Amino acid sequence: MGYVDLEIPEELLPQITEMLSVAKDGGKVKKGVNETTKAIERKSAQLVVIAGDVSPEEVVVHIPMLCKENGIPYAFLKTKKDLGTAVGIEVGTSAVAVEDAGAAKEKLQDIIKKLPKPEKK
Repeated sequence: MGYVDLEIPEELLPQITEMLSVAKDGGKVKKGVNETTKAIERKSAQLVVIAGDVSPEEVVVHIPMLCKENGIPYAFLKTKKDLGTAVGIEVGTSAVAVEDAGAAKEKLQDIIKKLPKPEKK
């Protein structure tokens, strides 16, 4: 997809999924494009995760740009289903923002360190 502008190392994907699963229980995770966008604009997001199979891509194409502008790290999971499952909802979701990782705080910091850095515009 055209909006996927970072190559996420394959070994990071299960770590991201696991961190989201823990964060949804004891932390604060915003689900969906609108909630994610608000969290980025408020600079309350610590990490944004976007699904790689969103169609039409116009739905999420603004999210990586907003993250770059606000200095918020972001990553991609392969599918909306993977992302929805990771945050404990039965439907797929296009994007999530981790505002508070709760018990997954160290895991979140570790993931952020390993993520490729987006190019600043």
